[in-house]
Amino acid sequence: MIFSIIWQSLEGPKMTDKWLTIDQIARYLQVSKEKIYKLCQKGKMPASKFGGQWRFDKREIDGWLRTQRPQKQTKKAKSHYAGNTF
Repeated sequence: MIFSIIWQSLEGPKMTDKWLTIDQIARYLQVSKEKIYKLCQKGKMPASKFGGQWRFDKREIDGWLRTQRPQKQTKKAKSHYAGNTF
């Protein structure tokens, strides 16, 4: 029990923490920190700045990711490519 508590404190913040750092969110999304910075600076990703550093609410990021899914193709678009072989 005590070993578990000590180990957790040595590991640092977890992905379950409410506010994640740029390093944590880049690892979570498996993209570069540069990509995250660009999205934040353009206002395309939900983030907050505290003391000059970006912070990310994991629940907001998960919701935002759901909105980034590609749209389904319409029947017309599907039929246009149906005869093509690649």
